[in-house]
Amino acid sequence: MPFDPQLAEIRFGCGLSPRLTPPESAAGMMARLTRPDDAGQTYPIAPFSARLPQLAALQRARRDRRKAKSDAARRDAEEHYKDLRRTLRTDAARWTGHAFLRRALTRDGLRERLTAFWADHFTARGVGQIWSYAHLPYVEEAIRPHVAGRFADMLRAVITQPLMLSYLDQYRSFGPDSPAAKGKRGLNENLARELLELHTLGADGPYTQTDVRQMAELLTGLTFDMKRGFVFRADMAEPGPETVLGISYGGPGATLDHIHAALDDLATHPATATHIARKLAVHFVSDAPTPSLIRALTARYTETGGDLAAVIEALLAHPDAWSPEMRNVKQPVDFVGSALRALDLVPRHLPLGNLRRMQNMLLTPMALMGQPMGAPPGPDGWPEDDADWITPQRLAARLQWAMSAPFQLRRTLPRPETFLIAALGPDAPEPVKFAARAAESRAEGIGIILASPAFQRF
Repeated sequence: MPFDPQLAEIRFGCGLSPRLTPPESAAGMMARLTRPDDAGQTYPIAPFSARLPQLAALQRARRDRRKAKSDAARRDAEEHYKDLRRTLRTDAARWTGHAFLRRALTRDGLRERLTAFWADHFTARGVGQIWSYAHLPYVEEAIRPHVAGRFADMLRAVITQPLMLSYLDQYRSFGPDSPAAKGKRGLNENLARELLELHTLGADGPYTQTDVRQMAELLTGLTFDMKRGFVFRADMAEPGPETVLGISYGGPGATLDHIHAALDDLATHPATATHIARKLAVHFVSDAPTPSLIRALTARYTETGGDLAAVIEALLAHPDAWSPEMRNVKQPVDFVGSALRALDLVPRHLPLGNLRRMQNMLLTPMALMGQPMGAPPGPDGWPEDDADWITPQRLAARLQWAMSAPFQLRRTLPRPETFLIAALGPDAPEPVKFAARAAESRAEGIGIILASPAFQRF
């Protein structure tokens, strides 16, 4: 199949836009991906390291509130705590809006899709009042800069991020014989297990429980504090070498370099190449990708040592990528993002500083569709199976949003016939064209187009 600009924007980008011309070629898509991140600069989201002082201040305020010794001091502490929380919530609303504006207005939709894909692959969920707004800053710092780089670099960045260390309890994993354990604190295997099973080798990968245990001991020392962020504490690390997949790492003096060496080996392991290739093929092309596509991506990953831009280039070069059949259902974030793009939203249409309105317009509907923002159900992230997204309740939430949200976002809506071309291109299915022409109002016509199976798939 030849390259199709409109299909490229729908399947590998953020959807069609009346404002932006689709890419002319796969080479053009790759050129945009490897150039500076224009959308990230135009609609900034603070990286985690810049967010950390705010989280530390919130933690101190919560402690001060708990330790206040008089009613007046308690009231002051409570007000200070509420002010900090309000600032964090406002920032979170603005950054959520920026994430959607990137999708709506970028010329580099592939970068947005890859950022979401890898953020899901390396799921780290903020739990509790301190961490609940840290997801987007985590993605901004650990994921986004590496989507066209080496997988090994992304792996190192993710495994040393405080949000990941907190989410999987790695920050309090002590080597059983380490000086800091003092015979009381123990080893935690969560990060080691997810690293092998989810992040690199895959659930069917060639590792054993002994490898998990040894990797858990090797990872001891990875922790953080609220002043410096990530730190490596040698006194928490298990003394002596550890053997993972038959390779010995470390020695008497534990260092971060030993962990990096293991991560680099995992990143280039043949099982990792196959696991990553399959996940990319499933996410972008089909729930049941062909062996040919998986082999092509695996081979490119292996040849380049995990060069992610080269793997994406191979994906775009494969005939399966351009099958006209729309095989995958859009996840809610892709559905909402592509709808905003087709509606030609600009910054003034989104309530960037108002979390409640952002929740009403975007976040609560997405949660009803099955995808609360930044809160996947577990470390394995969001499901890829189409059937998980089109349940009766979740489909009803999509239809409700499609029929009501466009008019809330834009009081002046385009004619359905015009919107049809903006959203689906000139080759839109005839039944959708007929339904759009027969609609009794612009809002109804646009809702019908957004709710159509043709728009729900890529």
